[in-house]
Amino acid sequence: MPKGYWIAQNDVHDPETYKKYLAGSAPAFQKYGARFLVRGGRCSPLQGNIRARQVLIEFDSYEQALACYNSPEYQEAAKWRKGAAEGDIVIVEGAE
Repeated sequence: MPKGYWIAQNDVHDPETYKKYLAGSAPAFQKYGARFLVRGGRCSPLQGNIRARQVLIEFDSYEQALACYNSPEYQEAAKWRKGAAEGDIVIVEGAE
């Protein structure tokens, strides 16, 4: 079964409030077995538009990745993200 991934790009405008999002989302990520492969760090924008912070999260399946995003735990934490950061999240199925 292919793995599932969150690909997120963010511009953080309020780091202190964003920390609340990070802390609040941890239980959902733990519950659904998330593994952070990329979480910030250096990047080299080579083509197209890009945001300052890149995140890549791996899950055991696409369904698990969706369930994490839609979970009450994550949705409650996501309220802290609004206003603190602007960004994009896409959930994709990995290649077999």
